Amino acid sequence: MKSLDINQIKQYLPHRYPLLLVDRVLDWESGKSITAIKNVTVNEEFFNGHFPHKPVMPGVLMIEALAQTAALLSFLTMGTKPDDSSVVYFVGIDGARFKRPVEPGDQLRMEVEILRTARGIWKYKAQATVDGQLAVEAELMCTMRSAHDASQPAGQ
Repeated sequence: MKSLDINQIKQYLPHRYPLLLVDRVLDWESGKSITAIKNVTVNEEFFNGHFPHKPVMPGVLMIEALAQTAALLSFLTMGTKPDDSSVVYFVGIDGARFKRPVEPGDQLRMEVEILRTARGIWKYKAQATVDGQLAVEAELMCTMRSAHDASQPAGQ
């Protein structure tokens, strides 16, 4: 079992609080899959406005947590860490479905699998569960660029 703690995760992801949404990697296999968790606490800033009377994690942040998990898998698979000029961009989200609200106190268990890579585009199957219940699923596509090439269209 290969795991990463938060300090190791921060070596692979440029995100920082409040937008770093992966707390621990439980296991990963190069070129195949990764399992990670996000501990959802009432102290998350987004709960102040979403919604004060019934706090629910925004779906877009669940997708972002899955994308960060996917980016970790890609960097681990390539055996490289990003540098200051590395940027990872979303290029597509297909079939996103939200099945269960995620609330303070939940632990989001994220599982991401590489489906394929072609022309610099990585495609993943991603899902997150809470207590074994599906919360969100989607197919994600990302590309990695250097910051000076970031304004160019994906796949070129």
